[in-house]
Amino acid sequence: MNKKLVWIIAALLGVAVLAAACGDDDTDTAAGGSETTEAGDEGADDTAGSEDAEDTGDAEDGGDTEDTADTEAATECETIDEVSLQLQWVAQSQFAGYYAAVDQGFYEDFCLDVTIVEGGVDIVPQQQLGSGAVDYAIAWVPKALVSREEGIDIVNVAQVFQRSGTLQVSFADAGIATPADLAGRKVGNWGFGNEFELLAGSRQAGLEPGEDYEMVQQNFDMLALINGEIDAAQAMIYNEYAQVLETVNPDTGELFQPEDLTVIDWNDVGTAMLQDAIWADGERLADAEYQDQTTRFIAGSIQGWAWCRDNADACVDVVLNNGTTLGASHQAWQLNEINALIWPSPGGAGVMDQGLWDQTIEISVSENVLPAEPDEGAFTTEYAEAAVAMLEAKGIDVVGSDWTRTEVELVEGGD
Repeated sequence: MNKKLVWIIAALLGVAVLAAACGDDDTDTAAGGSETTEAGDEGADDTAGSEDAEDTGDAEDGGDTEDTADTEAATECETIDEVSLQLQWVAQSQFAGYYAAVDQGFYEDFCLDVTIVEGGVDIVPQQQLGSGAVDYAIAWVPKALVSREEGIDIVNVAQVFQRSGTLQVSFADAGIATPADLAGRKVGNWGFGNEFELLAGSRQAGLEPGEDYEMVQQNFDMLALINGEIDAAQAMIYNEYAQVLETVNPDTGELFQPEDLTVIDWNDVGTAMLQDAIWADGERLADAEYQDQTTRFIAGSIQGWAWCRDNADACVDVVLNNGTTLGASHQAWQLNEINALIWPSPGGAGVMDQGLWDQTIEISVSENVLPAEPDEGAFTTEYAEAAVAMLEAKGIDVVGSDWTRTEVELVEGGD
């Protein structure tokens, strides 16, 4: 019996167990229990929720759901597939779902032994995937499509982030609220393929870089903005934006507050581009075993993200335990904002939104990132949809329509 058939049977068993539990008038709770630890509702610095969250779980929490079915499924594994995942950067909450899937045994439940490979300044994830060094990679869509155009056969198999996390941040007294307000200003940007949303947004407002505003090479921090060297800085909402809020305002002696800042959100402007996605080896996708493995890997990953959505504090603990260099409050902020990029996922987590794909491609072509639209094989929803069906059969919420941001208290330096 192959693993795919085993998992179809396991999923059906999970539904049967849930139906039996719900149909018993004498049963106090459905399989998995309803008295769960709501770690995501507790304070960002509360680390005690981690142990509790591992011991409990609701069928919609993404945690240890349907314990009986999971245990039965795990014992059905004929073999355990060793899988490697290449990240874009070092351990941080941007990748929390994958670390949680390892820590909570979700990959193991899907007959996978996953090794997470950290990234670095000299590592291009999609190139690692194309070389055969890893089985899957996390990469932004435009950057991966450039590599694909250059001949690396990779396919987007799960669009994890449904929204862009890129902002242009200014101090409120600078009067920069829209792309048109960048006229005559010094505008920071990291380059290296991170500039396309800014370029498209400013051109949409009739501004050309070098003519209507000065584009300045920015370091991957916010010091140039804080020191007054630039008027607007590029920031990820889950990272650099928080760095400003973790800095003391010399005029007040207190931390900067959101009202001290204005942001241009490219999602609102309409020039946002898709970011973190799971990419697979296009050539290997012709193989039935790799197809099956890909579906199971996506399922385990999405379950990890669902668990992090519903057990935020415990998830931050998982990230911290994997050697991150960033502090607890910063990681809590980061996870909160990453969750906002994933949830809700109207078509199911990991399933591509065709409209957002089309917008990303339109900007990529208009800004000469790509010479032309990629072929239809650049992405597929086949494996993500199959993974979503697996998780729905286990009673896991793969849409997250009820999720809302929590309040995260940042501290100086992000500790």
